[in-house]
Amino acid sequence: MPILKKLSLSLLIPLCFSLASPASQAQLAAGIKYDSSYPLISPVYAKQGMVVSEQALASQVGLDILKRGGNAVDAAVAVGFALAVVLPNAGNIGGGGFMVIHDSKSGKDIALDFRELAPEKATRDMYLDADGKVVPGKSLYSHLAVGVPGTVAGMDVALRKYGSMKWRDVIAPSIRLAEQGFEISPHLAETIDSSKAQLGKWPASSAIFFRDGKPLQAGERLIQKDLAASLRLIAEQGPSAFYEGAIAKKIVAEMQQHQGLISAADLKNYRAVERIPVRGNYRGYEVVSMPPPSSGGVHIIEMLNMLEHFPLKEQGANSAQTLHQLSEVMKLAYADRSEFLGDPDYYKVPVKGLTSRSYADELVKKIQPDRATPSAEIKPGKPQPYESDQTTHYSVADKFGNVVATTYTLNLNFGSGIVATGTGIMLNNEMDDFSVKAGVPNAFGLVGGDANAVQGWKRPLSSMSPTIVLKDGKPFLVTGSPGGSRIITTTLQIILNVIDHGMNAAEATVAPRVHQQWVPDQLRVEKGISADTLRLLEQKGQVLKPAATLGKTQTIQITSQGFSGFSDTRNPDGSAVGF
Repeated sequence: MPILKKLSLSLLIPLCFSLASPASQAQLAAGIKYDSSYPLISPVYAKQGMVVSEQALASQVGLDILKRGGNAVDAAVAVGFALAVVLPNAGNIGGGGFMVIHDSKSGKDIALDFRELAPEKATRDMYLDADGKVVPGKSLYSHLAVGVPGTVAGMDVALRKYGSMKWRDVIAPSIRLAEQGFEISPHLAETIDSSKAQLGKWPASSAIFFRDGKPLQAGERLIQKDLAASLRLIAEQGPSAFYEGAIAKKIVAEMQQHQGLISAADLKNYRAVERIPVRGNYRGYEVVSMPPPSSGGVHIIEMLNMLEHFPLKEQGANSAQTLHQLSEVMKLAYADRSEFLGDPDYYKVPVKGLTSRSYADELVKKIQPDRATPSAEIKPGKPQPYESDQTTHYSVADKFGNVVATTYTLNLNFGSGIVATGTGIMLNNEMDDFSVKAGVPNAFGLVGGDANAVQGWKRPLSSMSPTIVLKDGKPFLVTGSPGGSRIITTTLQIILNVIDHGMNAAEATVAPRVHQQWVPDQLRVEKGISADTLRLLEQKGQVLKPAATLGKTQTIQITSQGFSGFSDTRNPDGSAVGF
């Protein structure tokens, strides 16, 4: 495995060392600026297995599991628990998410849904005042913002059905990290400071993340004794400790003290659900992703179906024409998202119609080559006739041919900001992912309607998009990202960069990204795309807006030579490790 060091280029993105050589055509085409004094951007290479996550300590936990003979699912569960300790703003056992697994023994692809549930007593208008207006912050920073957590149940199902190691063994490293603590990085310190208003409101939260009345600083040690105790209970007693035992009692007590809705019955009745992945084909590759209540997989495939109409390779990565087409395709998909996506247990989502090539053929006729269509002129389509920020992602691959893509979340950084007293467990604010009022944007600017309205024991719509790409039936690419509404478009661009533009995992990751979500009508653009390209886009009528960061992908590419992985350097704490 190459020695990793960090430098900063024009995109302020640290790079991995490898042998110096001229920049590749893929890098230059994508706007990745090259200076001959710097080495070529390179992934990390490995033969036996690989783990890529947003936190180096968690990646190492997963790698150690693989080295002990564990499979990709064993490592993925271990990483999930470790991130709850070392990435406390997004890693979690008090939130939920999705996992897509390729099981090499059976050849099956599995979509595991451990998304949070609305408490049974949740109602459609619970976040509105007497005048029918949304109460600011109620769905984000109160105990009413918390959905019933699903992560522990999801990890349990994954390990029991597809893993090979014992529950307590995959949790043990996380217990040690929580008890012994770890040194806070500058990036985590900045994240804690940016969330100090929410964390400082709650004694149980400030006791963990504050010292002497101030947020913890870089270099200080984060020790989480209560979380270690909770993890030990889960390791010893299994998921029942969380959903029925001592931890459940403390969560319910927290809710009762602050007029929250989660009850003992809500926790006891929570179940993770195995679903059938959504699938699509793009230029000879098979794309396998998460179905509803994630909107990610459906709309990635919907957009790929439209993009296959355009010669992206010939046009070039991040050329004005390619970015124009991307923006228009994204508008059409996000308009459909606002109308048709929700919890499939409560709403008939027209998945087959939305992912139909015939539907894409109709939609693509709306795209004009030299004129951006204003969002106000775009309405959700009619897929039925074809019916016949903060989150984290990690990817794992093993020598047996198994791969796992996992995206899970608390929603915003540190979720609700509320730690359930006596548990050390940060609680999510996923209720904001419902459409709290039709047409009113959530924290990510996304709008929705009846399909995603609040309802008891319903799962809120998500953008999380853990994705596996197969080539000739075998895993070729494993990827995903955090980023709220930007997750879908970020994951899409990784796929395009690899398949259409021939980039490796590192090049595909550091290339500047764009994002368009229909409402508001603007194409968000990362730094690094040429001024000439931006001018041409404006001439086509694209409304451009600078964006600091669009996603933080964790990607593994698999070839006959082995694994190559890259952790998005938009988060400097991540790492790709292999052996």
